[in-house]
Amino acid sequence: MSDKPNVLRETDDEARKLARILLRSAKSGALAVIEPESSGFPFVSRVLIGIDIDGAPVILVSRLATHTQALLADRRASLLAGEPGKGDPLAHPRLSVQCEAEEVPHDSEAHARIRARFVRRHPKAKLYVDFPDFGFFRLQPLRASLNGGFGRAYVLTAEDLAIASPAAAALAEMEESAIEHMNADHAGAVKHYATVHCRAPDGDWKIVGIDAAGLDLSDGERLRRLEFEASIQDPGELRPLLKKLYG
Repeated sequence: MSDKPNVLRETDDEARKLARILLRSAKSGALAVIEPESSGFPFVSRVLIGIDIDGAPVILVSRLATHTQALLADRRASLLAGEPGKGDPLAHPRLSVQCEAEEVPHDSEAHARIRARFVRRHPKAKLYVDFPDFGFFRLQPLRASLNGGFGRAYVLTAEDLAIASPAAAALAEMEESAIEHMNADHAGAVKHYATVHCRAPDGDWKIVGIDAAGLDLSDGERLRRLEFEASIQDPGELRPLLKKLYG
């Protein structure tokens, strides 16, 4: 019998929600890979983070970069998300996700969807997203470690981070038009989502992503994630839910 204390808490809905928000509101993160021809040494770099419609993080990288060559040689990677904020950086929550990387073919349907979502989230990426040496990788989560602050450590499964809904495909098809409509015709509601539900500072907030589990919002510099209380199971649920959130 081991006397070693268990520092992990039981993973509950509050921990799952915090983990999802940390990952889905991250603009960038630290990516750890195994450097090729280094006898297994880790290599860490900073990458911009996008999120696919199912909740998987995606990255846009150049084939000239060390981390890209590493992922092509060994799919294993870890992604760290979570901003330090003021004061002690260890007092702020962060999430480390162990992943398997999957390259997204340029001529695939997934590439078109991921490109559109990534560019809305990171508009400056328009400058290089279509360069021939750049491409996307999906980082499929396998497990994750959440540190929510002192004494708040959790282990999460891939399912804890996933967005699983029968409405996913339909929402992906209508996402762009729904975003354009909300940003153009319901700017007050969008600002309400950011400043009231996400407690974001005042700004020119826009919706940049819609999925079955929530909204991604940006003011051009910052990202915020509004998680729904429950995932949408039918695309017809979206409009009344957005009206309800506006109150």
